[in-house]
Amino acid sequence: MKMDQKNKHRHPEKINNPINPIKKKPSWIRSKLSNSKEFFLTKTIVNQGNLVTVCQEANCPNITECWSKRHATFMIMGDTCTRACAFCDVKTGKPENLDPFEPLKIANAVYKLNLRHVVITSVDRDDLSDGGSNHFKETIEITRKKNPETTIEVLTPDFLRKGDAFKKVLEANPDVFNHNIETVPSLYLKVRPGARYFSSLELLKNAKQYNKNVFTKSGLMVGLGEKKEEILQVMDDLRSADVDFITIGQYLQPSKKHHPLERYYHPDEFNELEIIAKSKGFLLVSSSPLTRSSYHADEDFAKLKQNRLN
Repeated sequence: MKMDQKNKHRHPEKINNPINPIKKKPSWIRSKLSNSKEFFLTKTIVNQGNLVTVCQEANCPNITECWSKRHATFMIMGDTCTRACAFCDVKTGKPENLDPFEPLKIANAVYKLNLRHVVITSVDRDDLSDGGSNHFKETIEITRKKNPETTIEVLTPDFLRKGDAFKKVLEANPDVFNHNIETVPSLYLKVRPGARYFSSLELLKNAKQYNKNVFTKSGLMVGLGEKKEEILQVMDDLRSADVDFITIGQYLQPSKKHHPLERYYHPDEFNELEIIAKSKGFLLVSSSPLTRSSYHADEDFAKLKQNRLN
């Protein structure tokens, strides 16, 4: 009963979903524990700043590795999402008001962690007239003022039905504009019911057209029940939207209430997808079982800049 109540709190829309047993992880997917000083330093800075990270809220399997390198992905506008995507472990409900001091808190944390590249994401805030785009803008601007040498990557919501709200984010000139496509069109109603596939594509296309200097990026999960030809079509669609960088990672089912995991892809399959994606013209491709949007983001940004020059 206690477990049911906990799940209901996190995902009230999912409580009536069927129970989906979680498949045992293969040998190539393993998370490690850490007692490194850097890991606990990162944790202390996050906690002292009263900040939210997607690393914690989404139970990212790479948190140990990343935090041991002082890499944390900050999640702004609270820890409560207005949507209930079937793959995501972030809790759903009515969010609290925006914290006007959050941009400064993020800037100070970036300074303390001495980050050369920072990733800033958010929950969906459909309750806000601009979807939170102005809050993104303020966070970018204040973070850059405090940390002029730090490059900034944003992973934004789709700003669905918010008109040109996304332009506010781009006016702050982030170095990377990321919006995840997440899955193939045929699975959207089950996996991402609050979103629209072609709206996400349009956002990525419009972002590049509005600010041609920004790198655009998108991520895809596999293992949800998609077919290979559907993955290839998504690649083509993203290239048509002039997306520079694609990440491809394994879907890991957070709980029995979430969308079922159909299968684990073998590392060789990820290597094949990487080769195919590169052949389609992406500037950069990251494809592996544990690839996530912000995984190795600093190293990847350096590669993006170099590949643009070549």
